[in-house]
Amino acid sequence: MSALRGKHIILGVSGGIAAYKSIELCRLLVDAGAHVAPIMTSDAEHFIGKVTLSALASEPVHTSLWDDTDPIPHTRLGQLADLVVVVPATARVIGAYAAGISSDLLIATLLATRAPVMICPAMHTEMWEHAAVQENLFTLLRRGVHIVNPAAGRLAGGDVGVGRLAEPAVIFDEIVKLLTPGDLDGVHVVVTAGGTREPIDAVRVIANRSSGKQGYAIAAEAATRGAKVTLISTVDRSLPHGVELVVVETAAQMQEALARVAPSADVIVMAAAVADVRPKHSASEKLKKDPLTGRIASLQTLELEATPDILAGLGANKRVGQVLVGFAAETSNLVEHAQSKLHLKNVDLIVANNVADPGVGFGHDTNAVTLVVRDAPPRDVPLADKRLVAREVLDCVVRIRGLMVSTTHCQ
Repeated sequence: MSALRGKHIILGVSGGIAAYKSIELCRLLVDAGAHVAPIMTSDAEHFIGKVTLSALASEPVHTSLWDDTDPIPHTRLGQLADLVVVVPATARVIGAYAAGISSDLLIATLLATRAPVMICPAMHTEMWEHAAVQENLFTLLRRGVHIVNPAAGRLAGGDVGVGRLAEPAVIFDEIVKLLTPGDLDGVHVVVTAGGTREPIDAVRVIANRSSGKQGYAIAAEAATRGAKVTLISTVDRSLPHGVELVVVETAAQMQEALARVAPSADVIVMAAAVADVRPKHSASEKLKKDPLTGRIASLQTLELEATPDILAGLGANKRVGQVLVGFAAETSNLVEHAQSKLHLKNVDLIVANNVADPGVGFGHDTNAVTLVVRDAPPRDVPLADKRLVAREVLDCVVRIRGLMVSTTHCQ
């Protein structure tokens, strides 16, 4: 049975010379059993006719927020969709979507849906390589949008270069992959994110520089791949679609939250930066300065104690078949420290990064990591967007789960 049978797919067509290829893609989708609802921008009508696409699709072409039979077409289309795919996606559509500018029915639908979105850019090489276009694409990628990159080849006007729309058969295959149950389908993944904050008084805390961006990227990627995701977070960020959020602040609260969900988890990814120490005693009110000395007496001898080693505790209680992932933010001897942590804490994978390197780790949108596992050489993931790093981490998790299953069957 086709993975697309019964799926509602919004086919967005914007104004590029490659718009004619959307007709072939529409036919492929309908033949595979999908219900295709087409949306054309006004620019697209300069390249293909509405009658042609309406005849091939499952319902007539939608073109306007104001002339549709439905009073709120973007909301209805967005809510019904299992996927929104834009073929071709012009620089204008990419920019408007990235900026959240609801300039027409297609952009409004993209903003109104919670379904997966796939865009297939097509434009001249100079436009494709422009910094603004690339930054908009990275923005969409971070938000979980799937991008089918253009190919190199013949362009409009006889030019040759990168920017040619991917062939309809290639796009069709990517759609099938996206809507086929993922490699984490039904797997319960628990992810921690952000840095814990340990109170000194009602105002001051001991904290760290973790933004939570990498943890949120892992949670979003896991959900896209079909996992049931529980995100335990200390930071307030946009929640990925389909992810359950548990809000905590301190290391103790994170430990308590994990104690509730860890026993049922198939995969635990400890991306949070847990504070190593906390004040032994914290004040319920703000500690005031001495008006004469300008000092806070109790802070001159602030007594600290170690926080619980959450990762070690999870490793000690890890059940058979559970995959435990730890993170190691280092400034030197990256692999050595990661390997030591891997064995001492009974972890299956350590994601190590050198936070002293430019663009790496805390606060950045990018990261560069080394994946350290047992019985295999470390693997470097060069500097990339954190969503792409998340993909590499979960690819490794899937391989580890596969090896665990193989080992169990051999016993």
